[in-house]
Amino acid sequence: MSSKAYVVPIDPKNPAGNAAPGVNPTSLWSSLPPAQKPAKVGTSHLFYGTPAFDVTALVSLGEGFDSKTGDVRREIVRKAVGSGIKSVKGLGDGVSEAVIDASTDPHAAAVAAHLALYNFSLKTSPPSAFDVRGTTGVPKKVEISTNTKTADWDRGVVYANAQNLARTLMELPANMMTPTAFCERAQTEFSGIPNVEIIVRDEAWAAEKGMRTFLSVTQGTDQPAKFLEIHYKGAPSKDAQPLAFVGKGITFDSGGISLKASEDMKLMRGDMGGAATVVSSLLAIAQLQLPINIVAVTPLCENLPGPKATKPGDVIYAMNGKSVEVDNTDAEGRLVLADALYYVSTEFKPHTVIDVATLTGAIEVALGEIYTGVFTTSDTLWDRLSVAGESEYDRFWRMPLDEDYGPQIYSSNADLCNTGGKPAGSCTAALFLKAFVNGIEAKDGQEPSVRWAHLDIAGTMEDVCHEQKYDLNNDVVRNTPFICTRPTPYQEKGMTGRPVRALVEFVRRLSNQG
Repeated sequence: MSSKAYVVPIDPKNPAGNAAPGVNPTSLWSSLPPAQKPAKVGTSHLFYGTPAFDVTALVSLGEGFDSKTGDVRREIVRKAVGSGIKSVKGLGDGVSEAVIDASTDPHAAAVAAHLALYNFSLKTSPPSAFDVRGTTGVPKKVEISTNTKTADWDRGVVYANAQNLARTLMELPANMMTPTAFCERAQTEFSGIPNVEIIVRDEAWAAEKGMRTFLSVTQGTDQPAKFLEIHYKGAPSKDAQPLAFVGKGITFDSGGISLKASEDMKLMRGDMGGAATVVSSLLAIAQLQLPINIVAVTPLCENLPGPKATKPGDVIYAMNGKSVEVDNTDAEGRLVLADALYYVSTEFKPHTVIDVATLTGAIEVALGEIYTGVFTTSDTLWDRLSVAGESEYDRFWRMPLDEDYGPQIYSSNADLCNTGGKPAGSCTAALFLKAFVNGIEAKDGQEPSVRWAHLDIAGTMEDVCHEQKYDLNNDVVRNTPFICTRPTPYQEKGMTGRPVRALVEFVRRLSNQG
C-alpha cells in the first residue's frame, strides 16, 4: 500500500508554515517535548496519520532563520528540504508521493527535493530507472510536488533535473557511455526542444579540420571518437554573437601509455564530466528558453593504451599550428580541449568561452571537493560566475592565471609541453589551454574580443573523500576512499553533476543583463 508524505520546513520560532489543509504545523511542533526540538538545520520529525497525509515531516530551518537573507537563507532551505526528503525516502517503498511546502523559497525547495531523491543504481530488482537497455519495468520512486506551485518552483525542477542528468551521464560505466552512446543520449534529451540543432562529427571530419591533438588521444582504442556540437539560438536575433561552452569528454581515461594506478580507476568513467556538465546545462537553458545564443562542443573519446597509442615524447601539431610535446599521455584532457577551444573560438566568434573539465588532480589538492577552480582572463566574467555560484551554493574559487608559470610548459622541444610538473599543476594546465583560445589577447590597443574562463571540476566531480597519492601526473589520481562528511543534506555521495546549476544560473542572469 502506497502512502503520501508532506514535508514542511519549520522556523522553530514561528512554526506556522504555509500548510496544506488539515495540517497544523504549529500544533504538531508544540506537541514535541522540548528535548526533541533541536535548532540544528535539517532535524526532521515524522508524524503519522495526519489528516490528508499518511506521514508529515517537520524539518527545522534552524535558530535565527528569520534573520537570514539572500544566499545563506536559500542554502538553509535547501538543507532543510533535502533532509526532509531523505527522512521520507528512508521509510522505503511504501511512500509514493511527497508534497513539499515550498513557500519559504520555491526554487531552492524544488532543487533540494529533486536532488535528494536521486539515487543511481543499476541493480535489476527492483528494475533500475537507469538501465540503458530500456527495461519495461517501472522503478519505484517518490513523486515530488508542491502545494505552493510557482514559476520559481518549475525553474528549480529544471535546474535539478539537469544536474541529475549530468550525474547519470557520469555514473554510467564506460561500456554504456561510449562517445557514440553519449551523442545518442544527447540527441534523445534535446528531442522536440525548439531552437536547437545537434551535429555529431566523426573522426574524418576532425582530421579534415586538423584536430591532431584531439585525435592523438583516441589512437589506443577501437571506440570511434565523436565531436558533438549543439547550437541553441534563443536570442531575438539568431545571428547574435553566441556564448560558447566546451566540455572535456573522455568517456574513460586509463591514462594511456602513462597508465594510472589500478585502485579506483573505475572513477575515470566520470572523466567526461565536463561534457556532461555543459550538455546538461545547455539542456536546462533550452528548456527554459532563455533569450541567448549558445554553442556547446564536446570532444569525446577514450584514452587507452594500444599498439597505435600516443607515446610519451611524441610531438603533435595542434589545429592552430602550435607544436605540443606529450610528456605524459595521462594529461590528455588538455589535448582534446586545445583543438576544441581553437575551433569554437575561430569558427563561431563567441563573446565568451567557458570550458569545463575534470582536468587536474592538483585542483583537488588545492581546493578539495568544495569549490570548483576558475581560471579566467576577465574580472567581469569572474564576478558573474561567482555571483551565480553563490546563489546556487555551487561555488567557485578564482585561481591564478599567470605567465610566470609559463617556463614550466614552454621549456621543451615544442611550443608547449602537456605537463609542467607537480608545482602549480592546475595553473600550468590552464595556461596551456589559454594558448588555444583565439581572440584572448588585446591587439592594437583594443580590448580582447573574447572573454574566457576555464573551470577545473576534478575536485568537485564527486562527493566521496579519498586519500590521494599524488605524483607528476597532472590528471586526476584518486585512491582509497575514507569516511567523509562531504555529501550534503540534499545530495548523496557519488558523481555530483556540478557545476550545472551555477552555469545555468550564470546564463539566466547573463541573458537578462545582456
